[in-house]
Amino acid sequence: MARITLPTLAAMQCFEASVRHLSFTRAGEELNLTQSAVSKQVAQLEAVLGRPLFRRVRRRLQITPEGALYLGEVRKILSHAEMSTRQLRSYTGRNRVLNVATPHTFGERWLIPHLNGFRFRHPDIDLNICSRDQPLDFETDDIDVAFFVGHGNWPAVECIKLMGETMVPVCSPTLLPDGGITEPLALTRLVLLQTTTRLEAWHDWFQAQDCYTDHSYHGPRFDTFSMTLRAAEAGCGVALVPEFLAANELQAGQLVIAWPFPQENAHAYYLAYPEHKGEVSKIKALVSWIVEQSSAAPSNGDPDEKTIAAGDT
Repeated sequence: MARITLPTLAAMQCFEASVRHLSFTRAGEELNLTQSAVSKQVAQLEAVLGRPLFRRVRRRLQITPEGALYLGEVRKILSHAEMSTRQLRSYTGRNRVLNVATPHTFGERWLIPHLNGFRFRHPDIDLNICSRDQPLDFETDDIDVAFFVGHGNWPAVECIKLMGETMVPVCSPTLLPDGGITEPLALTRLVLLQTTTRLEAWHDWFQAQDCYTDHSYHGPRFDTFSMTLRAAEAGCGVALVPEFLAANELQAGQLVIAWPFPQENAHAYYLAYPEHKGEVSKIKALVSWIVEQSSAAPSNGDPDEKTIAAGDT
């Protein structure tokens, strides 16, 4: 199959500048080109696209609908090229980018605070942290280290257990009735807030207490624990969440435990990286730091146990 002829960045720059000035002359002044050079570049771009980008009306330029549609894409391409060029020009040979994936709420509430100081110990490592709540594949995704919640069974991947998970129901203190909650099923008279990635959570929590209700799956759903916690804090209902993720709000009194039954979950939080990258220095640096921080920080579950084997939000 024949390859399509692609326009040059120079032609795109001329087009974008011409749109802003609606003048080839002024675009040329900005780009240090002659008016005819800019006009020629735009004409070549129109030839590649097979569409007119400008109309010439009374010696002035007017962008066509096709040109307006193309403009947004051109600006994205130019912006990306400029950013990539700046990044490479700033590369010193010492900086090493480490791509890290983390569940959203875990990253926001546990990982980021525990990264404080890492930069001072490893100034040559630039962390690139992305929120990732869906399963990833180390072979196809550009990820060096991942944090995840599960059972630690990941073929060809080293998994280090960081902490267990205890689920607790929390809500705004203003939501509780006078006299408090007298039994677990009373929570069903309030709104049960659901987290999309843990739709079985309320069912399992009630079942662990030999309670059965048709309301376990009823209630508004939120993509992340962070959103569920915010809804609970706003008084929208009761959230069932890992206790350590709600620690700040519980300590501040913004949330309270609605019923004193902490459920130990089979899930645990892990740090993972491909086995064949175990000796990569930047990965070893982050792993060592996180294990150190995890050991020093209080958490629910079994924080002192580090097991090496084989999304939360």
